[in-house]
Amino acid sequence: MTKKAILVLEDSMVFEGQTFGAETTTYGEVVFDTAMAGYQEMLTDPSFAGQIVTPTYPLIGNYGINDYDVESKRVQVRGFAVREHCLVPSHYTSRKTLHQYLLENGVSGIAGIDTRSLVRHIRYLGVMMGILTSELTLEEAKKELKSLPPYGKVDYVREVSTGSVYEWDGKAPGIGVNITVLDGGVKYNILRILRRLGCTVNVTPCNSLANEILKLNPDGIVLSPGPGDPALLDYMKDTARGLIGKKPVMGICLGHQILGHAFGASTFKLKFGHRGGNHPVRDLTTGRVHITTQNHGYAVDADTVKNGLEVSQINLNDGTVEGLRHRDLPVLSIQYHPEAAPGPQDNTYLFDRFVEMAKSQK
Repeated sequence: MTKKAILVLEDSMVFEGQTFGAETTTYGEVVFDTAMAGYQEMLTDPSFAGQIVTPTYPLIGNYGINDYDVESKRVQVRGFAVREHCLVPSHYTSRKTLHQYLLENGVSGIAGIDTRSLVRHIRYLGVMMGILTSELTLEEAKKELKSLPPYGKVDYVREVSTGSVYEWDGKAPGIGVNITVLDGGVKYNILRILRRLGCTVNVTPCNSLANEILKLNPDGIVLSPGPGDPALLDYMKDTARGLIGKKPVMGICLGHQILGHAFGASTFKLKFGHRGGNHPVRDLTTGRVHITTQNHGYAVDADTVKNGLEVSQINLNDGTVEGLRHRDLPVLSIQYHPEAAPGPQDNTYLFDRFVEMAKSQK
């Protein structure tokens, strides 16, 4: 765990540290997350597929890894870059160290780098591809990085989506509402919350057709979060168009962007994205400000929103679109993560609102 490792960015910026986790070579888009806790949820969030993640908080791993804070079936990040990782965690739920967790999942980490410098570099120049290695020389790493595809050209949704339909299990009194989730990279906490509200929850693959979903007889449909550029996902847009107007639809993060595209809007890539648990969002109807959990690198272009869709919420940091609603149809979407995990749980009321919408339409 003291073997030298390097993180090389595509502009040739180099960060030197020590390897932990699996001692392999990996690459991905280098991004940062401002949440002060919740590293296990970050690691297992499918929206981080294809990315090397660096937390801005300097000490990671201090409360270990437990059996509960998982948001998917595996670690999803390509790599993990931290200032300091803790070898002796202290928490009654801890079952293993961060190092052991990454090692078991075959994911590389690098510790001891100046994460503040890395974050400032990305904020100034924007996110970029990087390669993390303890096996290659600097020149070999640079050469390898140039031969790899950019983040925005890869469909990561197909990598993280389920391969077959399944029902999410959970102990809660049923209320007779069936919700189907189109899985573009769903976090388990979305399923937990819907089940806790008494819904029967089915999850379908990302490439499911609209008629296949409607055969499940849902009362409402959730388009889930997920990784990558929504412009690549024509198959999900076609499915969304086939569902709109037939059932109530809620889009979350990537699902929100897919809904925007389905109504004719476009999306654009943010300079360094929104990732963390402290992003302020204003509701344009009530004026209320919510602190939200976010994890996305693309946003809906407000100037292209049309066909009955309208902006309902905005980000107070940069004015980007954070919510959409339709004037006539039972359609709502949010760019942030109301399920949190990690982050503030101020916005779980949106699931209640959607379930009530599904009940009323039923």
